[in-house]
Amino acid sequence: MGTVFSFDVRAEPTPGLFRALADATAWLRHVDAVFSTYRPDSQISRLGRSEVALTDCEPDVAEVLRLCDQAARVSGGRFSVHVGPGLDPSAMVKGWAVERAAQMLSRAGARDHCVNGGGDLQLTGGAGPGRPWRIGVAHPLLPGRLATVVAGRDLAVATSGTAERGHHIFDPRTGRPATALASMTLVGRDLTTVDAQATAAFVMGESAREWVEDALEDIEAFAVTADGRTWWTAGFPEYGIVPR
Repeated sequence: MGTVFSFDVRAEPTPGLFRALADATAWLRHVDAVFSTYRPDSQISRLGRSEVALTDCEPDVAEVLRLCDQAARVSGGRFSVHVGPGLDPSAMVKGWAVERAAQMLSRAGARDHCVNGGGDLQLTGGAGPGRPWRIGVAHPLLPGRLATVVAGRDLAVATSGTAERGHHIFDPRTGRPATALASMTLVGRDLTTVDAQATAAFVMGESAREWVEDALEDIEAFAVTADGRTWWTAGFPEYGIVPR
C-alpha cells in the first residue's frame, strides 16, 4: 500500500501469538494484492479499468466499496473513491485492514497491542499494566516537533496531512488539492471509520470542527492549519494534550 506497517505486542510470546502475527502479516499482503492502486494487476485496478465486474472480485471488494459509499454520504461527498481515474479506496482500505489485523491478534489472546499502518493506529488495551498508550502526532510544519500527544486505551488514531507527501489529498468536488489545513487528526474507537473520515475532515478545512462535533459520534479532532494555528473539538482534551 506504499507505506510501512508494524506491530507492537505487549504480551508473552506464545505459539498462538506467533501464528496470529503470521496470519495478520499474510492478511495485509493479501489486502495489498487485492486493493493496491500501485499494482496494475490488483482487483481494484482492474475493476477501475472495467476489465472485471464487481461480481468477479473477492467479496471484500464489495464490502470496502460499500463502506466508501457510506463514508461519502456521511461526509457530504468530501470522501470519494473517484478523485482521479479509476477507483482509489486507499483512504478506507488501510484503516479497515489494520483494524482487521488487530482483531486477529485479539482473538489470539493479545490483550495489549498496537497495529500501525503508516502512522494510523489501532490501539488495543494499553501499553502495559495501568499504562495508557501515548501517541505523538508529528507537527506538519515543524520537522522534529510534535503537534500533540494522544493518550488512552482501546483507541484508533488517524492523521491526514501534508507532512510526508505534500498536498496529495484532493477535494472530490473540485478536483483540486485541499490546502486549508496542514494536518487533521481524528481519535475514536475503530480505525475503519476514523481513517476514512480523517481524509474527509482534512478536505473540509475549518468547517470540519463543527462537522466532527455534530455528525461523528464518539470521535474527536485536532487540526493544524496551513498557517500554523491549531484547533480542536470540545472533547479532544479527554484524549490529547492541547497547546497552551
